[in-house]
Amino acid sequence: MSTRRMVGHLLAPVRSRIGSRRGMTPGYLIVGTKRGGSTSIAHWISQHPQVAPCRLAKGTHYFDVNFQRGWQWYLSSFEPPTDGVQITGEASPYYMFHPLSIERIAAALPDVRLIVSLREPVARAWSHHQYETQQGFENLPFAEAIALEGERVEGEEEKIRTNPRYESYAHRHHTYLQRGHYAEQLERIYRHFSPEQVLVMRSESMFTDPQGELARVWSHLGLTPVHLDGLDRFKATHAPLDIPRALHERLTDYYRPWNERLEQLPGVGFTWNGQQTKRTGHGDR
Repeated sequence: MSTRRMVGHLLAPVRSRIGSRRGMTPGYLIVGTKRGGSTSIAHWISQHPQVAPCRLAKGTHYFDVNFQRGWQWYLSSFEPPTDGVQITGEASPYYMFHPLSIERIAAALPDVRLIVSLREPVARAWSHHQYETQQGFENLPFAEAIALEGERVEGEEEKIRTNPRYESYAHRHHTYLQRGHYAEQLERIYRHFSPEQVLVMRSESMFTDPQGELARVWSHLGLTPVHLDGLDRFKATHAPLDIPRALHERLTDYYRPWNERLEQLPGVGFTWNGQQTKRTGHGDR
């Protein structure tokens, strides 16, 4: 027997135990948005003594690209119940945008608490493009990528709905503009969940007043309020948005009706319209 096969044979029982070990059913999900601070929120929540973090660090991507792995695999991603722990959950920012995720979540976890963190959409789109470029998923400059976005993703949502096992590379990595259509995505959430189950956060507020925003999170999840130290290391880095002024203004105008539509939805109460959008941003950890 080769060394590789021998190692695989020895590890098989361990893998089997891990995959079959049933954990707590998630009570909260951070569903979006990409580059909107979801990683930081997930990290902060995991520090609460009444929270059991997901075994897969930030999240499982079960309800979007890993749905075929099955419910038992999903539950094995969470810790079993222990004394003092009240809730577990995860963060997968593609959930908010994926065409099938919210329907799947509603069917499997109808009582779950959802958290949505929204960032000014121009800054979000720019940060998303930077991230995909750094990860090797994008080779076009920002202006060209958003100009070709419609062509790149045309028909991809229909393919996902037709074949739930289909994973669209373009839909996941190249939807810089469409992911900023927050109103459309939040409206879909509200078709399946009551507004009381959804906490909508303004990403910028989270970084300027993390303790205040976390107080809202603790209340939303029914947890004892706690004060977390060291949150300053997650504050904005203020990397410059190197967007030509004309393009920046055009994108701000593009998102204006979307922002106005968002502001009218339950649980929002904020907008980026009528404010001078700073040409600086922060990275989503």
